[in-house]
Amino acid sequence: MLTQPLMALDYGSRRTGVAISDELALFAHPRSALKGEGRKLFSQIKSLVSSENISEVIVGLPLTLEGGDSEQTKLTRKWIEQLREVLDIPITEWDERLTSIQADKILNEAGRSRKNRRSGERDSAAAAIILQTVLDSRRVEGEY
Repeated sequence: MLTQPLMALDYGSRRTGVAISDELALFAHPRSALKGEGRKLFSQIKSLVSSENISEVIVGLPLTLEGGDSEQTKLTRKWIEQLREVLDIPITEWDERLTSIQADKILNEAGRSRKNRRSGERDSAAAAIILQTVLDSRRVEGEY
């Protein structure tokens, strides 16, 4: 069954990782990380949402290992509220605990250098992990 793609964002103060699903909602594909903040970043996101016909944005929420809020969680929640003012599609928060560690492991196993990880590859790999988790979870629940 074809669906409109979903987009996941791994928000960070320097870069925001991006991943977009295929139209079958089976796989998450990392894209180039976005650089910038404020209006510039929101403009880039809005442009991607439009050009890729995105139906929903998933934003990784950096909870503590215990499931609570950290300072970064609070900053991310505030950023999500600002993003909601810019986009007119659903925005879903998703627990992103340990996704950066998973991304490092995957990139390391793929032979990717630390330099590439600093260039935003790690951020978009983390976004892809977040999105793949959402897709798999929804498929198990019968949504896809």
